Amino acid sequence: MLPSVINAGILVSQDYGGSNMNFLSACTSGGCGAKIGPGELAEILAALGVKKDPHLLVGFEGRDDAAVYSLDEDRALVSTVDFFSPMVEDPFLFGKIAAANALSDIYAMGGRPLFALNLVCFPEGLDRNFLAGMLSGGAAKAMEADVVIAGGHSIYDQEPKYGLAVTGIVDPKKILRNNTCRDGDALILTKPLGTGLVMSAYREGIAPVDLVKAAAESMQKLNRRAAEVIIGENTTAGIVHACTDITGFGLAAHALEMAGESHTMVIDSAALPILSGALCFAERNCVTTGGRRNRGFMEGKADISALSAGMSEIVFDPQTSGGLLIAVDNEAANKICDAIRRFDPAAAVIGKVRARAEKAVVLL
Repeated sequence: MLPSVINAGILVSQDYGGSNMNFLSACTSGGCGAKIGPGELAEILAALGVKKDPHLLVGFEGRDDAAVYSLDEDRALVSTVDFFSPMVEDPFLFGKIAAANALSDIYAMGGRPLFALNLVCFPEGLDRNFLAGMLSGGAAKAMEADVVIAGGHSIYDQEPKYGLAVTGIVDPKKILRNNTCRDGDALILTKPLGTGLVMSAYREGIAPVDLVKAAAESMQKLNRRAAEVIIGENTTAGIVHACTDITGFGLAAHALEMAGESHTMVIDSAALPILSGALCFAERNCVTTGGRRNRGFMEGKADISALSAGMSEIVFDPQTSGGLLIAVDNEAANKICDAIRRFDPAAAVIGKVRARAEKAVVLL
C-alpha cells in the first residue's frame, strides 16, 4: 500500500517567481529515459566510418562508457559527454542530477575527472532564473567531485536540457572496460533500481513525497566513493575485472554489454536493491517509453521467464544517474561490497558471471 500522494511541484529548493511548474511541464521526456534506444543506436553506429588512431585505446566499438586516449605509458585521457531534459521541477536539483550522471562515466572507466564543460539548451521564453538554477546545481556537484567547470556552450531550444562534457585521467594499464569480466566473477550493483518508474509516477502525480525524495537523492549521488573503492582494489590486486554504470538502457541491457560475446550474466532478482515503491508502480503500469524500448531490444537476448511482470519492468527500467555494475573476483566480492556500503548502503552482490549459455542475460 502506498502512502498518500503529493502534487508534482515538490522538491523545489528556492523561489522561482511562482512559475516553477513551467520548467518540467515544458518537457516531453526527461533523464536517461530520453536516450535513443540501444538497438536503434547500434544500427547507426555500425554504419559510421571512423579514422583509426593507435592512441585511441577505447572508442565506441564496445559501447563503453567513455573514450580513452593515450598520452604516454602512464597517462591517458578519459572523455565523455552526457545531457538530457529535466525529470524534476527544481532546476538546481536537476543540475546536480545531470552533472552526477555525466561524471559517472569517468568513474565507470576507473578514471578521475579533471574538468568539465557545460552543455545547455534553453527555451528563449522561459524564466532565466531556471537557467541560473540549473547551472548552479551543476557547479555544486562538480565542486563536490573536485572538478573544475572550465566553460561550455549554450543554445536556445524548445525544451531545457543540461549536462556536461567531462575530461578525466586514467592509468592506461588500469582502465576498467565494460566487457572484460571473467568466468566465475561476482556482480555488484551499488545503487537501487527503479528511478525511472518512480519519476514516471511523479509526473503522473501519484508518487508519495518520501519515495520521490529517495529517488532524487539516489540520482544526485556521485559514484565517486564506490569508484575509489574499486580503483584501489584494482590497483593493489587486479581483482576488479569490468565495470559500467546503469543508465538509460536499464540493468538488463547494460548487463548484456558486460556479457560481451563469451559470457552470460546470471542475476538473482531477489538480491536486487530496489527503491521503495518502484515495484508497486511497475505493477500499476507507471512504465516509460524508454523501458518499453529496452524490453524490445532485449527480446531473445534475456531469459526473464522466472520474473513477475512487475520485476521484469524493474530490470528494463531506464535509470538516471544509476549505480555501478561491477564484475569482481568471486572470493573478494563480499569484502569489496562491504567497503562500498560505507558510502552506498544499498550496494549488493546480485549475481555471477558464467560461460555463455543460450541467453546472454538470465534473471532468476
